Amino acid sequence: MTNTSLLLVARILLGLLFVVAGFGKLGNVDGFGAYMASGGVPAILAWPVVLFEILGGLALIAGFQTRIAALALAAFCVLSGLLYHFDPADQMQMTNLLKNLGLAGGYLALFVTGPGAWSLDAKLGRNSAAFA
Repeated sequence: MTNTSLLLVARILLGLLFVVAGFGKLGNVDGFGAYMASGGVPAILAWPVVLFEILGGLALIAGFQTRIAALALAAFCVLSGLLYHFDPADQMQMTNLLKNLGLAGGYLALFVTGPGAWSLDAKLGRNSAAFA
C-alpha cells in the first residue's frame, strides 16, 4: 500500500469510531446526557456532543478540514478520557483512558501529516504537506 492509501485507511478507521459512536447515542440522547452529567458536564451539551462526533468523524473520513477535525477529536479523546475513565483503582477504566490517549495520538499524527492526496482538502487545493 502507498502512503496515500494508508492515510485514507487511517482517516476512515479513526473517523468511523466517532461516526458509529455518535449515531449510537441517537437512540438515547437523554441517557447520554445523564452520563455526561455524572462527569460534571451539563446534560444540555449532549446534542452538541453527538453532532460533534458524527460531523467530526465524517469530516475526517472525507478529508475535509482534516487538521482542524483531527485536533478537535484529539482534544475530545483526552478530555473525555480524563473526565470519565481516570480511575486508578479500576484497571478497566485505566485501560479505557489509555485507549483514548492512544487514539489522540493517532489524531495528532493526522494533524501533523495532513489528509493525503485522496481527500477533499487536496481536491480543494489545501496544503496537505507535513505541518511545519
